[in-house]
Amino acid sequence: MKEKKTLLNILEQETPKMSRRDALKFMGISPIAAGVIAQGTSGSITEAKASSAKGKIVIVGGGAGAIMAAARLNRALSDPDITIIAPNEVHLYQPGQVFMAAGEYTFDDIAKNNADLIPDGVTWIKDAVETFDPDNNRVVIRSGEAIAYDYLVVATGLQYHYEWIEGLSIDDIGKNGISSVYLNDPEKGTADGGSITHQWFKDVHAAAKEGNPRVICTQPATAIKCGGAPQKILYLSDDYLKRDGLSADFVFATNSGSLFGVPEVNETLVNEVQPRYGNITNKFKHNLVAIDTEKKVATFEHKYQIQGEYDEDLEEYDMIDKEEKVQLEYDFIHIVPPMSAPDAVVNSPLGWQKGSGKGWLEVDRETLQHRRYKNVFGIGDVLGVPKGKTGGSARHHAPVMVGNLIAEMEHKELKEKFDGYTVCPLKTQYGKIILAEFDYNGAAPSFPLAVGEQRWIWWAFDLYMLKPMYWYLMMRGLM
Repeated sequence: MKEKKTLLNILEQETPKMSRRDALKFMGISPIAAGVIAQGTSGSITEAKASSAKGKIVIVGGGAGAIMAAARLNRALSDPDITIIAPNEVHLYQPGQVFMAAGEYTFDDIAKNNADLIPDGVTWIKDAVETFDPDNNRVVIRSGEAIAYDYLVVATGLQYHYEWIEGLSIDDIGKNGISSVYLNDPEKGTADGGSITHQWFKDVHAAAKEGNPRVICTQPATAIKCGGAPQKILYLSDDYLKRDGLSADFVFATNSGSLFGVPEVNETLVNEVQPRYGNITNKFKHNLVAIDTEKKVATFEHKYQIQGEYDEDLEEYDMIDKEEKVQLEYDFIHIVPPMSAPDAVVNSPLGWQKGSGKGWLEVDRETLQHRRYKNVFGIGDVLGVPKGKTGGSARHHAPVMVGNLIAEMEHKELKEKFDGYTVCPLKTQYGKIILAEFDYNGAAPSFPLAVGEQRWIWWAFDLYMLKPMYWYLMMRGLM
């Protein structure tokens, strides 16, 4: 009789250097977590004694960061007074949109009702904040009502700016060979980008049967949610063809000067992943600024440097900045839009007032406390810090932010520190992922495995385990 292998058995065989304890940790099914998943309760988890600190806490946002903050604060305070302001009835597991594009998930796999996630006892105002007024400790919602607070948690996420690309509107996504996996509207409960991009995969596949279509995948000049997503679409769509012996001419046009900021990951992408396909041309320092959707021509702003005169004093050549417009014709294009903090944050005193982080929430990069308004904290994509626009980062923000907020309420020193942890499950083909984990100082693997290696086990982890962990552990503030 053939032996039935458990995921734990497979893990131990695939990764002999990983201990059984680490394998259990990796799988998220230690006895404690398994009990939580099976029973939907935190009863078996040992928690610190709840704080008796008082104060009205207002959380702005209805995504991952906001729900985690509400869940953790609700447990950490003995007599919590928490209000969450969020217009969205539907909560989206946004990392799942890439798996929707790949045909592995449907919309029903990534959507739940926010009412099932917001903790009991938390007041929910189903509206959006239009104005932050931190000088008067209040926010003003769309209805015109002012909501006062003692402590504020900003968890608004970010917003997409397709309109910053001349000639492009949201209505163009899904037409004339254009897709964007990011397209969603949590307030309306839609995630059209995933299904549109899956159809785009099919359309590119059909065109590849007739010839060699020109395909462009872009990455903008701004900070973005999940910095690896543009390449996930690049590699998965290419592999979608490769599996049937088809090909296309792919261009990856990115404003960055490299494929990935972590050297170990970049090396694998350059030396293993892209050579596997053999049909990808990289256009570095190329930022999409305009598009003619009818003629199918994309215009990029290309910035580069040339060598100038030799400086005898410095013993080096001057470097001269240059800029040009580059037009590329395409048959299909996947667009990642420029992104920013929501207008309400950008136009408020809470955003950075200058510098590269202008508009993003101005918090200390370690404590996540606002640098000028000490009763304001942040969590998630809205943060103006060097790293951390992923769901995995928000999970690491949560205990730091909550611990420091309670310390502030108790008039104690803020001791919790966010180290910049960011994780990107970079899908390099169907069935393989590089689990890129890094922080402010560089590579930061959670397990004894090389950061830059492609592994099928990370694919299984991402596809089958992260989603239930998200719903049943992260959204309940249990991890």
